[in-house]
Amino acid sequence: MEYRLGFIGGGAMAEALIAGIVETNFSSEIFVSDPNRERLDFLKERYGINSVRDNKELVKQVDLVIFAVKPQIAPKVLAEVGEYIKTNQMVLSIMAGVSMATINSYLKSSVPLIRVMPNTPCLVRAGVCAYCVNDACSLEIENFVQRLLRAVGEVVKVEEDQIDAVTGLSGSGPAYIYLVMEALIDAGVYVGLSREIAKKLVYHTVLGAAEMAIKTGKHTGELKDQVTSPGGTTIAGVRALEEGKIRSALYDCVVASVNRSRELSGEDRLIRR
Repeated sequence: MEYRLGFIGGGAMAEALIAGIVETNFSSEIFVSDPNRERLDFLKERYGINSVRDNKELVKQVDLVIFAVKPQIAPKVLAEVGEYIKTNQMVLSIMAGVSMATINSYLKSSVPLIRVMPNTPCLVRAGVCAYCVNDACSLEIENFVQRLLRAVGEVVKVEEDQIDAVTGLSGSGPAYIYLVMEALIDAGVYVGLSREIAKKLVYHTVLGAAEMAIKTGKHTGELKDQVTSPGGTTIAGVRALEEGKIRSALYDCVVASVNRSRELSGEDRLIRR
């Protein structure tokens, strides 16, 4: 069975999912609503989606309602459309920091509810999505969700109380890696390489390191040790990183992101840094 998918919100994360869905021919019927007419026109031209200006009208036309708006405007959007979502529909949320309990409080009917935390590499089908489901989700619906998410990358199932941790690690993670890559490129320029050469070297070093970790299954510490010969160049660089407290900085950035996700959901259960 092919479901009609409706995205409320057409931002970067929604586009990432839409791109993967279209590229894999997962669904031919995708509807998107967004207040930005230019954004809707862009998505329609690039991906062939059906653009809808009214959120309530979108809900009436689809089987799966996907909430892809910023968490700050979630209450307004949920209040607007909640009563129009029926028992024969499904709801999927990629809104950071918005719990299933919060979403349920706006719905008039008990429906299958899926909460997902994707990341932006989904745009090139190299992302990773973590999801959790409520008790109304059948095995058939869960299998459907897994197939949908595999269109854009890897998929893991977690409990809802782990979603904030996922947000801090993989949801926000690409930004951390891009920052590290940017710094390495600048360092390459500083030591005499052209920016284009430095970019190519860094991009493929990061890609190759990730591929090696995945394909060998070895602990990253073991892979690091394979590169660090006694008294060599790599261990000198590693020592400089340790002196700069890179491990503590990465711990802190993940914790800060997790705590912000919890603040957005109204939780006071913050992690001490």
